[in-house]
Amino acid sequence: MSCVLPGLCQYDTNKLVRIQSVRLGSLKWTLNGLILLVICIMMLWNKNYQVFDLVVSSVTTKVKGVAQTRLPGLGDVVWDAVDYSGPSQDKNSFFVVTNVIVTMNQKQGKCPEVPASGRLCHTDKDCEKGAWDQKSHGVQTGSCVRADGARKTCEVSAWCPIETKTKPPRPALLAAAENFTVLIKNNIRFPAFNYNGLAVTFSPKEDQKLIRCKSAESLRSLQGFVGKTLYRCPPQGGVIGIQIKWECNLDRLAQRCLPRYSFRRLDEKESNKTLYPGLNFRFAKYKMVNGVEERTLYKAFGIRFDVMVFGKAGRFSLVQLIIYIGSTLSYYALTTVFIDWLIGTSCYSMEARQNYAERKVEPVQDKQKCIVSVSFVDENHIRLVKRSQKKSLQDIKPICTQPCKEDAGHLRAMVCVLQPAPAPASSWGRPGSAGPAWCRCGCCVSSALPQEHLCCRRTDGPCITSAPLFERLVLRRDVLEAVLMYRDPLCAPAGEGLTAVLRHCAYGQYISWRFGVPPADSHPAVPSCCVWRIREEYPNPDGRYSGFRPAKVASTRSFSNKEP
Repeated sequence: MSCVLPGLCQYDTNKLVRIQSVRLGSLKWTLNGLILLVICIMMLWNKNYQVFDLVVSSVTTKVKGVAQTRLPGLGDVVWDAVDYSGPSQDKNSFFVVTNVIVTMNQKQGKCPEVPASGRLCHTDKDCEKGAWDQKSHGVQTGSCVRADGARKTCEVSAWCPIETKTKPPRPALLAAAENFTVLIKNNIRFPAFNYNGLAVTFSPKEDQKLIRCKSAESLRSLQGFVGKTLYRCPPQGGVIGIQIKWECNLDRLAQRCLPRYSFRRLDEKESNKTLYPGLNFRFAKYKMVNGVEERTLYKAFGIRFDVMVFGKAGRFSLVQLIIYIGSTLSYYALTTVFIDWLIGTSCYSMEARQNYAERKVEPVQDKQKCIVSVSFVDENHIRLVKRSQKKSLQDIKPICTQPCKEDAGHLRAMVCVLQPAPAPASSWGRPGSAGPAWCRCGCCVSSALPQEHLCCRRTDGPCITSAPLFERLVLRRDVLEAVLMYRDPLCAPAGEGLTAVLRHCAYGQYISWRFGVPPADSHPAVPSCCVWRIREEYPNPDGRYSGFRPAKVASTRSFSNKEP
């Protein structure tokens, strides 16, 4: 049955080389086993058989506790949640006051600016009425007044007396804040799996009946994660991050969804490395005294806790498992790469490496390129060069060199059978003509084609055509007829075409002698001196020759210059 579309009735496969070796076989299965073990461990560790969804979170916080401290000018003051929690923060953060600077009985009026570098004055001309800057506590009135002692500053319209103390007291006034309790309520949801969760961090005394996930932590223990207790925290305050990480496995047989808490300091720990260390804010309490509004100004220092929620949930997915298996199959190619590299190293002999390379790789040249192999009688290797229309083969720099592979078994057999008498050395040459510039043996003939500019030698010396073996193997008629009969015992050419057949057979004899098995995908080139010596022995009646015509892709067993 014939196929209508030949392309649909064919199957192409890769070329494989099977090496019978106990060492390589054991190494292959050992490496494959290790790769399989690593793949399984990584799959279970990273849960690559699951499909994942990121958490959607909502956080609410509340701080509870009461502390009493003695403030200068105020005496004993009780602080409750309203006082030490500060102003309303973001929904994912809360603030705890740990230190405070109090400026009492401030009211609108005129008073000297706080003495500081760059704010001192000597006369009223140093003060500009209505001027202010970022460090000012009020608007200048244009007068230079005495501030304290001998120093003078510009008078300002502000809340007087001006806050003079800038550094918080040591130790912190609200050291009892370390015993406060914080409640963190974290609602989560994984939309892809329609799963809801709740985690609450609270004091152990709270009601735990309706809480799915619970973990009690006081502020003392929270601060302990960053290496300091609250009362040892810098008096300027700081920022602490509370990270809640959800790692949820929603498989039916191993369902588990619990948060993991971690804590870290977010602001600069070394106060001398930042321009504005710590964290603070101001608030005031106002009152009316004899019809005049007064206020008590509080500069509060403390710690802000930022709650950050991360997490993902996973559930078994057959599609994800198939994708993971398919993506990991490529790792088995590492075994082939490693063994191929091992064979190419000194662990194996040159003969074994070369034999493996020949059987594994079958090179094919580009159709637009022709690789020509050149053999010089004074060199022990074969050169591979690119044919050029401008440079002679004698001068082209080789791409690479390869050792000669002998394939003269049938030639040796014929020589032993025929037992011809040694032929005298030939003195063939082109009398009366000087050899071309690229010739090294003195027997080559000029040609207009650069690809025919090739001598049998690389350096000056006798021509190979003068060697007795050239006469016996290449030119002897009985040897050439024996070779033709060896190739086709039942069809021996005769008549006018016999000379051309013998000439082509002589070319093949020279290639078998000098090249052995020509390198794959290369065309062996016969030197000019040998070509003309063969043509002289077996001439064309009309004297016309087509010249050197290499095939684009030559077989390693083909000895054809295709020249009639």
